[in-house]
Amino acid sequence: MGDKGVRAMIYKVRERIFSISDHFTIEDEKGVPHFYVRGRVFSIGNKLSLEDMNGNELCFIEQKLLRLLPEYTLYFAGRAAATVKKTFTLLRPKFTISSIYGNFEIEGDPWSHNFSIVKDGKLAAEVSKRWFSMSDTYGVDVAESEEPAFILALVIVIDQTLHDRKN
Repeated sequence: MGDKGVRAMIYKVRERIFSISDHFTIEDEKGVPHFYVRGRVFSIGNKLSLEDMNGNELCFIEQKLLRLLPEYTLYFAGRAAATVKKTFTLLRPKFTISSIYGNFEIEGDPWSHNFSIVKDGKLAAEVSKRWFSMSDTYGVDVAESEEPAFILALVIVIDQTLHDRKN
């Protein structure tokens, strides 16, 4: 995050468009696995679990159906913890998030390669393809003050939304 924030950890998240299934591991920048994402096969709408490496569910991600624009609910410990809504924009992807962690906004560049996750006017995380040589992997730089599982769940929602748009 450079001068804008304090780096806690950089995670690597593969773009869904290049994966055959919705099962993948989230690693740190050294390749050490920290989280596992498990998709629900044959479900209507996107349903995914973000788990720790022991298989404990940290967050359940559920797409809300019959919405004009994509909307997701994030559940932590079985309780609704956040609502993520895509905002209508012409050039840049944008999302608004109401959550138990505060209100967030996510805005991306026109190519969907870089995103800023902002909480109350402060940078909470940066998402970028530029940090890794493989073009199908996002680097997620999470500020020390933020909950990594929550931020990574937001990144998963971004990827799910953008992948659905491309199909």
